[in-house]
Amino acid sequence: MASPGNRPFAQFNFLVDLGTGVGAGPHAGFQEFSHVQKIKGLNKANDVTLKRGVIASSALQDWLDQIRSGHQGADRTVTIMMQDEAHQIAQTWRLLRARIVKHVSGPFNAKGSDVAMEELVIACERLELD
Repeated sequence: MASPGNRPFAQFNFLVDLGTGVGAGPHAGFQEFSHVQKIKGLNKANDVTLKRGVIASSALQDWLDQIRSGHQGADRTVTIMMQDEAHQIAQTWRLLRARIVKHVSGPFNAKGSDVAMEELVIACERLELD
């Protein structure tokens, strides 16, 4: 597993902390982040979509296992951080009570331990912006 200290997601604009509560993220990096909408007057959000990314952590598989087994505590707070050209955090979104609703893996590659992700869709009950 790659460590965040050596910048394993340098080529990705969106860094994702999957809300494990253990250690510092990010756990993933994605090139696209879409379908973010706030309903006027409310902080409710629809599903958000992350595309073309890499997950360098077992956090995704652990979370999927919790959801599949019907674990009551499977909802998490997911943090998505957009980087600027200097790789500084320019915007942060927090998805509260988030749950994975779809994931599409990319091709498997035996050269590394990262998991290529074509698409990850996360539903959340509330969206907060920093």
